[in-house]
Amino acid sequence: MLAGGGSTRMGRDKALLPYRGTTLLEHVASIVRQAAGTAVIIGNPERYGSLGFPVYGDQILPCGPIGGIYTALSVTRSEWNLVVACDMPMLSLSVLRGLIEHSFRSASNCIAGMGPGGEPQPLCAVYHRRCLPLLEQAIGEKRFKMRELLPELRSEPVMLDPSVFANINTTDDWARFEDRPA
Repeated sequence: MLAGGGSTRMGRDKALLPYRGTTLLEHVASIVRQAAGTAVIIGNPERYGSLGFPVYGDQILPCGPIGGIYTALSVTRSEWNLVVACDMPMLSLSVLRGLIEHSFRSASNCIAGMGPGGEPQPLCAVYHRRCLPLLEQAIGEKRFKMRELLPELRSEPVMLDPSVFANINTTDDWARFEDRPA
């Protein structure tokens, strides 16, 4: 899970927002662990180290989510890796398992959920470690927008219910989720 953002629009760390008896980050991490068998946080080890998951700080700062994905692929031993943002409370076990299962049948380097308006969602995707050299090159060239890099990564889109991509960026966004029952 990527938890390295500054939460500037929220005004506080959205990963640590209380959600369904835990934090938003722990909620998403639990679903990721069920889907993938393990979960790792890419973020500040001092801030998230007590949550019970391995935590790795970004290896390259500041470059946004591409740096988190690069770090995740650098520290893993797995060929395929599920990468999700920590601020997507509507993710489900079935959606994540579907993305993972699709990756095993694909010759692509990335399986990205397809969201609203037909746009791929690079922060709800499965990446192969083959992506590392291209990510490193893009970072060196200061090309940080993952959506623009997905074609170069030979990304394969998978249509998903757009509601799973709802994310928390502002207090208004949060108000739609914080009282929602489990």
